[in-house]
Amino acid sequence: MKQLVLDIRPDAPPTLDNFVAGTNAELLATLSLLASSASARQLPARHVYVWGAPGSGRSHLLRATLAQAQASGRPTHGFGAADIAAVLPETPDAVLAIDDVDQLSAPAQVALFNAFNRSRSNGQTLLLAGPSAPLGLALREDLRTRIGQALIYEVQALDDDARAAILLTLAARRGLRLADEVVEFLLRHGRRELSSLLAVLDALDTASLERKRPITLPLLREMMQQGLEI
Repeated sequence: MKQLVLDIRPDAPPTLDNFVAGTNAELLATLSLLASSASARQLPARHVYVWGAPGSGRSHLLRATLAQAQASGRPTHGFGAADIAAVLPETPDAVLAIDDVDQLSAPAQVALFNAFNRSRSNGQTLLLAGPSAPLGLALREDLRTRIGQALIYEVQALDDDARAAILLTLAARRGLRLADEVVEFLLRHGRRELSSLLAVLDALDTASLERKRPITLPLLREMMQQGLEI
């Protein structure tokens, strides 16, 4: 659980270090290798496809990998599906990241297919993300086949024990005592994405300071009555 000591804040820039790994250690290691031109050659495939449910952190991983690639000197380009028309950059040795590939328009699908074809000659690495395994993507068949030939990783969700440990650790670092019943309530009734849980922790921290009250279930219920969404 070494990841729990890291500085995880809702407004922190996404990095591979502040992504709570859980059972995703191999995926993080692969993305770290991909970020460097030299180490990317150690990978068994040039390209990587990451998939997972909304809130699993796949967008965080794309942005974090682009940031690490930039720091290592690689050119980078990052796009959401809606940002792509009929052409993608041909920058040599670049990491080209595209999120939500399931939402690519017909011209954008052609552009991505062409980027796959050019990648061997221009040295680009494609880092793609979507909500399902390649077989579940509603894309043209030749593009889906190319994606299926990449290294494929499903982002594994954190379990409740890991979520609880993260909340308690971060609360302790702020000098807060987070009652067990508060954590149990949040995990049972709240949104389970880590970003949402951390936003609630921020709100509880602020309310505790303003009202000079400990963070307890009655305080949480009171805040919910006043409009706090968990």
